[in-house]
Amino acid sequence: MAQTEASYTTLSPEAARDRCTAIRTRLSHANLFRSSPTASFSSSGLGAETSWRVSPCPFYLSSDQLQFFINLGPHLLSFYRALNRLYNESVKGAQPAWISKYLDQGKPEALVQYSRMKRFRDALPAVIRPDVIPTQDGMVITELDSVPGGIGLTACLSYIYHDLDGGDSQLIGERDGMVRGFARMLRSVQGPRNGCIAIVVSEESKDYRPEMSWLAAQLREAGTPVWCVEPQEIRFTEEGLRLHIDGSEQPISTVYRFYELFDLLNIPKAELVQYAAKKGRVSVTPPYKPSLEEKSAFALLHHPMLHPFWEKELGADCMLHLSTIMPKTWLLDPAPLPAIATIPGLRIGGRAVAHWSDLETATQKERHFVIKPSGFSALAWGSRGVSIGHDMPQSAWVEALRNALASFPTTPYILQEFHKGRLFEMDYLDEGMQTIVRMSGRTRLSPYYVVSDDKAELTGILATICPADKKVLHGMKDAIMVPCALRPN
Repeated sequence: MAQTEASYTTLSPEAARDRCTAIRTRLSHANLFRSSPTASFSSSGLGAETSWRVSPCPFYLSSDQLQFFINLGPHLLSFYRALNRLYNESVKGAQPAWISKYLDQGKPEALVQYSRMKRFRDALPAVIRPDVIPTQDGMVITELDSVPGGIGLTACLSYIYHDLDGGDSQLIGERDGMVRGFARMLRSVQGPRNGCIAIVVSEESKDYRPEMSWLAAQLREAGTPVWCVEPQEIRFTEEGLRLHIDGSEQPISTVYRFYELFDLLNIPKAELVQYAAKKGRVSVTPPYKPSLEEKSAFALLHHPMLHPFWEKELGADCMLHLSTIMPKTWLLDPAPLPAIATIPGLRIGGRAVAHWSDLETATQKERHFVIKPSGFSALAWGSRGVSIGHDMPQSAWVEALRNALASFPTTPYILQEFHKGRLFEMDYLDEGMQTIVRMSGRTRLSPYYVVSDDKAELTGILATICPADKKVLHGMKDAIMVPCALRPN
């Protein structure tokens, strides 16, 4: 894949500064950016708590890179379908039992049994967002997120950058691709049911409530009855779920679940949503299927015993593509191996590894691995619980490895190859000096795919450019966050 050029602005310093100020102002009015400690609060009483570095221009992609992302969506949807089938066949005994056992590890039995109900057998996440890192050797997917943040933010940024460019920015998804795609997805999930749609945001996910509230408002303006609510605002009746809106009560046809399954016990009325879905009175997406939200799925893709399954389900070309861009991953299971066995595909300094303890003595150069929770944990999202082997002292590495192995019964961890992101240069507005500054950083690209009519459509891409010294790439106040656009000729 051709190297991406740096995203410099061609504007004068004064024009670039004014443009950044306009972007920040519009984000603040949308309640998505905290421009100062005394920033105003929205009518809901929930003020924006996040800020980042504002750039005058989007992150540019080549036509080849754009084609990569367009093609990636169908591949990932195929992967989810195959993973779902693999899990179901493991439960039935048509595939090894250890597969479903691993994917269910640490989860409440009631949730596991609920997820296996026939009614939900074929349900898949309706929004797919991979985290993609551009490296010197091409693109690498570090994980998949089926309850992703950034949907409303990317949509709002697309509006703003498109309008400032007078419609000439060639943004991925254009001005309202994120909103139109999300609406199509919701209507597809809703099916023939009558009623409004509730985006339910938990207390754990409250930082994302402003962007989902903004998105809901845009959807209503476009004719789709969507409200962003807290769980306690939902009312349960024998006929189904209801919501008090604009002085009247409306039935809820669809719930967009913006809360993590590990947090169910802390979510008011969560069991009522589950009951209504079980009785077919409401549609819920993403589905209550924790087996589809495990990072250890990458380990299953690379497992040599499962090669025939993946090749049959995905096709040889799709499997080769995914196994190339999804890094090698291993589930940190402390169970001892037989004396003659080794861990498939894991090597340290050219040596095969037979025991996880062999990793403890690996040199810093040999520790290009990441340790992170697989899923179903408060540490498994938002870049929490991540340990990067070559970026920590050996004593800390040993502690992280031992902690991961000890946590297996309740919170399985994975070991994953670390791939270093390429450096890009990007302009941003320094708030203190009120000048345009050029930053060298590494980029995480977050494409958003919505699924409707069994097809995955790319609706927009968010770029998060972090300072070069940051190893874990995520949204932070020192990062630049912009939508992606096709590079002008």
